[in-house]
Amino acid sequence: MTNVATLSHSPRARAWEAFKQNRPSYYSLWAVCVLAVIALLADVIAYNKPLVASYQGRVIWPLFRDYGESWFGLRLWEEDLRRMDWRGAELDWAVWPLVRYTPEELDLRNAPAVGPFSEQIVRSFAERHFLGTDNLGRDVLSGLIHGTRISLTVGLVSVGIAAIIGILLGALAGYFGDTSLQVSRASLWLGFVGILLGLYYGFYLRRFVLGEALGQGFFPFLGNLLLSLCIVGGVGGLVWAPSRLLKRTRWGGKRVHIWVDLTISRVIEVMISLPTTLLIFTVAAIAKPSLFLVMAVIGLTSWTGIARFTRGEMLKVRSLEYIQAARALGYSDVRVMFLHALPNSLAPVLVSIAFGIASAVLVESGLSFLGIGVPPTTVTWGSLLSSARSAAGAWWLAVFPGLAIFIVVTLFNILGEGIRDSIDPRLQSR
Repeated sequence: MTNVATLSHSPRARAWEAFKQNRPSYYSLWAVCVLAVIALLADVIAYNKPLVASYQGRVIWPLFRDYGESWFGLRLWEEDLRRMDWRGAELDWAVWPLVRYTPEELDLRNAPAVGPFSEQIVRSFAERHFLGTDNLGRDVLSGLIHGTRISLTVGLVSVGIAAIIGILLGALAGYFGDTSLQVSRASLWLGFVGILLGLYYGFYLRRFVLGEALGQGFFPFLGNLLLSLCIVGGVGGLVWAPSRLLKRTRWGGKRVHIWVDLTISRVIEVMISLPTTLLIFTVAAIAKPSLFLVMAVIGLTSWTGIARFTRGEMLKVRSLEYIQAARALGYSDVRVMFLHALPNSLAPVLVSIAFGIASAVLVESGLSFLGIGVPPTTVTWGSLLSSARSAAGAWWLAVFPGLAIFIVVTLFNILGEGIRDSIDPRLQSR
């Protein structure tokens, strides 16, 4: 007999209980949390300066001083301390990170490509390269630790961009369909003309400016992109403004349907046909290498799956009784869609997000392996794996980064499968 307490649980509680019963997925969630902690504390785990040290009777926090200068532009270092070799300095005492190297630091004494079990030229065991070095003498373990931050950042940010676009467009397509949204004929035609003129003035006439900004870097391009969007909105608003007067006429006041679902579905089909990797190659050929640009391109081209999931769920939810009741109470479509329908349509989207993070990590690793999109000075799992091509005997350069990519992708795939099974009502009813 089914327990009464179990029946009183909410669907979220039942899904969480079902997820915990799936041990591989549950442990994968904890492993992802551990990776997130490593990514957040990468500088605390692997750095070439002490976390805190006493030097000539003074207590110094080198890591936080570096943060203050790099993040806030403060000048916190004295010149003698700025140039000091902390690993070779005579310190009263010090608390060191587990790995005493930054990922970009070159150790020419242990180059090129010294293995983890080979003889290394170090002052102490604590300064040993525990997973070896690459062709330039960079510490592989430090690169893996800091590469965790890069991989998770690319996965989360790019999927976050895709989720925002996909959920919004999918919700609009599923909720309104092709017959639910009606506007006046004046608003439709003037709005359409206004958008076309806005795109002309905001993007076509500024295409060379946007191209130059794309070559300068991510933030200059982002600023010019926002300016172009403001121009589109301003021009479109000016053209659309007379529609209020035209609504009073017989022609302009007639209401027509907007094919929201049909239009968004065709846009989804066009985006599916665009190869993400080839698009990144094209952007990388004309733009300055930037990790943010890679994340933006991945996010702007991978939202279609999330949009289709959201659209399918909204098509089912919009006909349920509580949605009809909310409409009968006079609530606006925006309130009903975002506060009532959409929160109950996002469960399958979580599955797509989990698989999307794994896919984004693979795409970034592949691009880094090819040396495309990511700055050459940035150490990632893919760049470490790429260095194995020029060092045939350096097995550690292929094994450790490849194993890290395999583990992360596998964890997110298992996590996605666990979320999918936990929200499946057919499995919960067993």
